[in-house]
Amino acid sequence: METLPQIVRLISERGPLTMADFMAVALYHPDYGYYASAARRTGRNGDFFTSVDVGPLFGRLLARQFADMWRSAAGDPGAGTQSPDREFDLVEAAASNGQLARDVLDAARADDPEFYAAVRLHLVESSPAARAAQHEMLAGHESKVASSGARLPDAVHGVIYANELLDALPVHSVVMTPHGLRELYVDVRDGRLVERAGRPSSDALERYLAAAGVELQPGMRAEINLAALAWITRACLALHRGFLLLIDYGHEARELYSAAHAAGTLTTFRRHVAGEGRAADGAPWLEHPGAQDITSHVDLTSIRRTAEALGCATLGMLDQTYFLLALGLAELAADGDSSRLATRRRLALKTLMLPGGLGSTHKVMVFAKGVGTPRLLGLSGTVRLT
Repeated sequence: METLPQIVRLISERGPLTMADFMAVALYHPDYGYYASAARRTGRNGDFFTSVDVGPLFGRLLARQFADMWRSAAGDPGAGTQSPDREFDLVEAAASNGQLARDVLDAARADDPEFYAAVRLHLVESSPAARAAQHEMLAGHESKVASSGARLPDAVHGVIYANELLDALPVHSVVMTPHGLRELYVDVRDGRLVERAGRPSSDALERYLAAAGVELQPGMRAEINLAALAWITRACLALHRGFLLLIDYGHEARELYSAAHAAGTLTTFRRHVAGEGRAADGAPWLEHPGAQDITSHVDLTSIRRTAEALGCATLGMLDQTYFLLALGLAELAADGDSSRLATRRRLALKTLMLPGGLGSTHKVMVFAKGVGTPRLLGLSGTVRLT
């Protein structure tokens, strides 16, 4: 089913849509949304690359961190135990077809059988097509899969983790004018989707900017991700004891809403090309709805503030490169094996850590709840956020 006619019909019924409402349909509608209509959107044959697509090493390194979390939680005197829990929830949000979970479990089973025995895997994925592909992807780990569904479990004792989730959530788009803040809506003109400025749809948008200490200058455009705060709220409430680990594009609020990003960060990815679309109106995200990714950078400041208000302690925020180096990336890169497989592994490692690539553009946020503030392995080296 084509997405554009459905959006045009929706606008004719309801009037112009906020960018958030438009993105919710274009990306997540169960019948014709971009993410809902395919089991996988990344990799060479997809529209963009993630750290998962460079090979199993990313999952192997995360498995080390999760095992460390499992053992670190037992060291908190307030936990009432001095040995790791027999069961440890691994909850992957935006789990897609289960490839990252498979890489994590493969590594845990091979490298740390004791930790593997404790794992209870929960896959959270809104796309029915992706959920259907998880069974085959996780063949051999069936006994570890505790649940697969569209919502986070109600009570998590372990770790909730997500790789590139928040940047794909629907955002409100705003622009500052001489007359005050205006929201950008999606409307129809001559059969085409166009942007139209209007009064903010909610007072929450101005409250968000005020809470972040942001004052947009006239002419500046920005995105406000209320959905990310709602997701963080759900995750922190679901996490009864353990950790929250998020990896995403993002900046602190003072940079995200600065002159360096005066045009905003909203962009698209289709066939590995960013921001293709109509140069005339500068809104590529209105092209090909349902057939391309739409993304924006994450406000790390607001994520941290929301998590802390809900009882989560911030353990660290850093570039992915430094996080993976602390988990043993360098020792794997230094492996002297000259086989073809080893060469591919070293190329993958370079992809994960090269400046300007996945290593520096992706930020890692780690929070803890009910386990004290342990010194985690991934935070034991340089903790730097560029």
